[in-house]
Amino acid sequence: MAGEAQPDCLFCKIVTGDVPATIVRETETTVAFRDINPQAPTHVLVIPKAHYPDAASLAAAEPTLAADVLREAGAVAADEKADGTGYRVVFNTGAGAGQTVFHAHAHVLGGRGLEWPPG
Repeated sequence: MAGEAQPDCLFCKIVTGDVPATIVRETETTVAFRDINPQAPTHVLVIPKAHYPDAASLAAAEPTLAADVLREAGAVAADEKADGTGYRVVFNTGAGAGQTVFHAHAHVLGGRGLEWPPG
């Protein structure tokens, strides 16, 4: 069920502490941790503690929680000193867009030039 931890979800296991991660920020509703395959000097994932399969379902069900994720993405960028040079927040939705873990998450990328278009 949406919002409830899923036993086979990697990110749900990070939330519970069953899978280790390098956590850089944590709030009552979110966890931010370093990506294990970084694509930029700053590459941190910000996830809601509640399980939703993607950003769209999170925003539809719990817009306040979606806002928490975005607010924490900005805080991560500030903590990582990426806010002065620019950073990107990316939500991949669906396998065709590169989503590999189906738990809503924001990628915070910074610390290098981020050309457009991405990909």
